[in-house]
Amino acid sequence: MTDQNPTPENEGSDDPVVNDKRKIDPETGAVREPGEGQVGGASGTTPGAQDDQAVADVPGPDIEAEELIEAEGPDVETSLSDADLDFLSGQSSAEDLANERLVDLQRVTAEYANYRKRTEANREVERERSVGDTVKALLPVLDDLDRAQKHGDLEEGGSFTTIAQKLRAAVERLGVTPFGAAGEAFDPTIHEAIFQQPSPDVTSEQIADVVETGYYVGSTLLRAAKVVVAVPAG
Repeated sequence: MTDQNPTPENEGSDDPVVNDKRKIDPETGAVREPGEGQVGGASGTTPGAQDDQAVADVPGPDIEAEELIEAEGPDVETSLSDADLDFLSGQSSAEDLANERLVDLQRVTAEYANYRKRTEANREVERERSVGDTVKALLPVLDDLDRAQKHGDLEEGGSFTTIAQKLRAAVERLGVTPFGAAGEAFDPTIHEAIFQQPSPDVTSEQIADVVETGYYVGSTLLRAAKVVVAVPAG
C-alpha cells in the first residue's frame, strides 16, 4: 500500500512516501516486528501510517501465517477411528457392524427371491388367463365333437375324425386339460350338477353322465363339468 501524505519534515517535497505493512518479510519469510519495513519521517512512520499501524494492532480474526500453513498441511488426519465408527454406527465393535450388514444383505436377498417368485407366479397366471380367453371360443366346437362321438358320427379312420383329433391335440398343447367322466365321485367345486338320479347301485354321489366336459388351463379352472349325478336311493 502507498500513503502519499507528506510528513512535516519533507513538506514541500514531491517524493512519495511508501509504507511496507506486510507482516512477512518477502525476502527472508520471517515475521516482522511491528514498525519494521516502514519508510517515512524521522521515526520511520508518518502520522497516517501510525494510525494504520494502530488499526492493524487491534486484535481480530486474522490467522497467522504459521497457523495457516499448519492447517493446510498434507499430514492432516482424515480417516475414521474405531471409536468414530462405533459412534456413527451405534455398534460396540466393527464385528457387530459387519454382522449387521450381513443381516441386511440376507434380508435383501430373501426379499428379492420372494419378488422373483411372485413375479413368475403372476406371469404364469396371466399366461393361463390369456390362453383361457382364446380356448373359450373353441369350447362350443369341442362340445360338438364330444356329442358327435357319443352318437357314433366320428368313425375310426374317417376324415372328420382326423380333424377332431388334430383340434383336440392342438388345444392340449396350449395346456388345456379335459376332466369329468362317468363313475367319478361328484365334487361340487369342479362339477355342476344339472340333474340328480336316484340309484340303488351307489352309496355316495357319483357322476352318472357327462353333459359337457370340464376343462383346466394349467391350474386354473376354465369351465366346470356339467354332469348328471347318481345319488343313493331312499
